[in-house]
Amino acid sequence: MTIAYAARGASGFGAAAAMPLLGLVLPLKVLVPAWTLIGIAAGTALLGSDRNKVSWREIARLVPGTLAGIALGLYVFTLLDSATLAKWLGSLVLAYGLYSLWGTFGAAPKPHLPPRIAAALGGFGGGMTGTVVGTMGSVFFAMYFDAIKLGKESYRATMTAILMTLTIARGIGYFAIGEFSREVLILTAILFPSMLLGIFIGNHFHHGMSELAFRRTVACALTVSGLALLIK
Repeated sequence: MTIAYAARGASGFGAAAAMPLLGLVLPLKVLVPAWTLIGIAAGTALLGSDRNKVSWREIARLVPGTLAGIALGLYVFTLLDSATLAKWLGSLVLAYGLYSLWGTFGAAPKPHLPPRIAAALGGFGGGMTGTVVGTMGSVFFAMYFDAIKLGKESYRATMTAILMTLTIARGIGYFAIGEFSREVLILTAILFPSMLLGIFIGNHFHHGMSELAFRRTVACALTVSGLALLIK
């Protein structure tokens, strides 16, 4: 948890690596709602001074599809048990980990979609995936940002803002369907200090590793975690 959030504090991505690892020892029906509460706190801490760099126009384009994805994701979440969620998350993480690793060698093709289609797919895919498995929604948002060639300066801030929007909306949904149990709140309290420590470390040592080396490390961690969840 600390290492994953140090990664996010340093570069804006990488926290997703902790989710499948925690899923090896914790039931996802408890972990996913707890991860949502942690995500709200982390997003608030990270947005900070970056809030002036958020592209609110792109947020507005993503929100309708994201809300639709959340609605369907909540329905799917209530139908699946922890074992099935683990398989779903494992498959998604493995695929994305391999794709990310491929991309660090300059081999992965970039998606080229019309902005409106990319916004609809990015919002819906991010909303549904983020709600069902508690993470990885950023994969679909990143596809949209690639399609519109969002500038590097506002990329991290806008990603944090849309993930905050997703996290808060699905948190309201989890609350409405009674998923914030006593076990969820206890787990959130246990994970919270590690998240804060990770962000603190990341903010102070963000120059310690090259972006390429870091992306490869995260991609490998995601690949191994996805395989572990599939064979759990």
